[in-house]
Parts: sequence; C-alpha cells; structure tokens
Amino acid sequence: MTNVLVVGGGPAGLSAALFTQKNGLETTVFDTDGTWMHKAHLFNYPGIGSQDGSAYMATLRTQVDSFGVERREQEVTDVSATDDGFVVTTSEDEYEGSYLILATGADRGLAESLGCAFEDDLVDVDLSMETSVEGAYATGAMVRAEEWQAVISAGDGAAAALNILSKEKGEHYHDFDVPDDAAATFGVDGE
Repeated sequence: MTNVLVVGGGPAGLSAALFTQKNGLETTVFDTDGTWMHKAHLFNYPGIGSQDGSAYMATLRTQVDSFGVERREQEVTDVSATDDGFVVTTSEDEYEGSYLILATGADRGLAESLGCAFEDDLVDVDLSMETSVEGAYATGAMVRAEEWQAVISAGDGAAAALNILSKEKGEHYHDFDVPDDAAATFGVDGE
C-alpha cells in the first residue's frame, strides 16, 4: 500500500508529491496532464522571471521524478475511504493508500463522491488543506473561489504534504534544506 495517493498532476499535486516522497513517504500521482498550466505563461511566479506554463510543468515533473514519485498517466474514476485509508480507482486498476490529496483543479466531483463537506460550492478545508474526511486533502481551485494562481496551488499542495508528514512523524514537521543537506542529496558543493 502506498503512503500517499495524489489525484492531479498540476502545481498543487506535484508540489505535494515532491514534499511527501522527498521525506520518505511512498507517493503515487495520477496525472493525465490536463493542467491549466498549458494555457499559462508565468511572469508572476516567484523565482521564475518568464516561462511558458508547459515548460514549467516539464521541469516540475522532472524534479518529482528525480525523487522517485510514481506517476501514473491514468484517469481516476472514483475515490473511496476504507478502514485503512483510501482507494483510488482508475479504468486500469485500484490503488490503496493511507492518505489522499485531491488536486483536480476546479473539478470537485471526486471530493463530492468521497463525502467531503462543501461550503458555498467549494470543498471545505482547514488551514492544512484537510477536508472533513480525515486523511483526505483538497487543494487549489476546488477550495478557492477565483484564486487560481499556480503559486497558490503549489502552496496548498505543500501545506497538505507538511500536515501529512507532521502526522506521520508525530510532531510539527518542516521541510527546510540547508546547503549541507543539498550537497548530500544532490552531490553538489554546499558552500
């Protein structure tokens, strides 16, 4: 059983997957490459002066892949809660995981079928992006009315991931690398 199942491969889903996998939680992402980022050009994303949205997504996928995230190019048809976590159903198979992160843009259908609470047609989440279904998180456009920025979505994904990591480690967890960590991880000079 996978630790974390992520439905959606845009900035929110891939950011969440990056944080969880990097910190030792086996993560599977279901990514049909239907992100709105293919229609975007980034001028307002911190650290990126100007980049085509598709090029940004290619870079983000390469980064996620480098940490060993399992990315499946399968459309998710259903999600359900079990006694041990969650089941994600695709046309090809079923996948089990302890946690579920929904990162499907403005498509709230899976959150609705899971039984998540809604408020004003938005999925209701707390500050950590957790829904009313324990262990299930919702991110990005499904939880925000008209606040559809890549950087906001990526932050939502990171918040969900850090909450999951905190639960797993039994204390508040912060993913903060220092130069020595980067040197050990990537084989570069940390000075």
